[in-house]
Amino acid sequence: MGRIFEVRKATMFARWDRMAKQFTRIGKEIVIAVKAGGPDPDNNPALRRCIQNAKSVNMPKDRIEAAIKRAMGKEMENYDEILYEGYGPHGVAILVETATDNHVRTVANIKACFNKHGGSLGTSGSVSFQFKKMGVFKLKPEGINAEELELEMIDHGLEEMGESSGENGEEILVLRCAFHDFGKMQKALEDKGITPISAEVEWIPTVTVPVTDEQAADVSRLIEKLEQDDDVQKVFHNMS
Repeated sequence: MGRIFEVRKATMFARWDRMAKQFTRIGKEIVIAVKAGGPDPDNNPALRRCIQNAKSVNMPKDRIEAAIKRAMGKEMENYDEILYEGYGPHGVAILVETATDNHVRTVANIKACFNKHGGSLGTSGSVSFQFKKMGVFKLKPEGINAEELELEMIDHGLEEMGESSGENGEEILVLRCAFHDFGKMQKALEDKGITPISAEVEWIPTVTVPVTDEQAADVSRLIEKLEQDDDVQKVFHNMS
């Protein structure tokens, strides 16, 4: 009984940690969006996207509003979005998106993390050529005719459409478009009255590296450590 309790407690803490990290990441995205386009989501598509993503991870409304208000303050720091590239163990390519107010701190932490876990930090362009930057929209399938939606969205930049499973095992529709078509796709879905579960920009690998379970565990340890850094927003890899 005690063992079961400890496992449940560990799982609960892990979920809280993951949620806290998601809230921090989206909070920074809100700050960046507000500083770039203002605090009114009706006139700021980037902020609308951030609010949608915040809701998808159950970020409380008052916390979203607080982040928008903080972003409007003169004392609020500016975040620079920087992409770091490198190789993890076993030749796996890794991209690390960051939002930072201190470049020196961030690059030192990222480099140390790569070195400690069998990887190496590269230069700009050393890894990103193995990925394609795309807009990724996740939708609830209820009330949607997938075939009709696919045909219509092709005119707005849709490149790929398929099905996937959400965190709770529920079925979701996944739409992908080129990065430069992100805004067009977002507007097309809004015009149809479709609110995505989430709308993100992701780096999709065009070249993948096959790994064993043991090798995947090595790479996953590096990714986990990178994701724990406060300046890191997202980590992408090309493990198959």
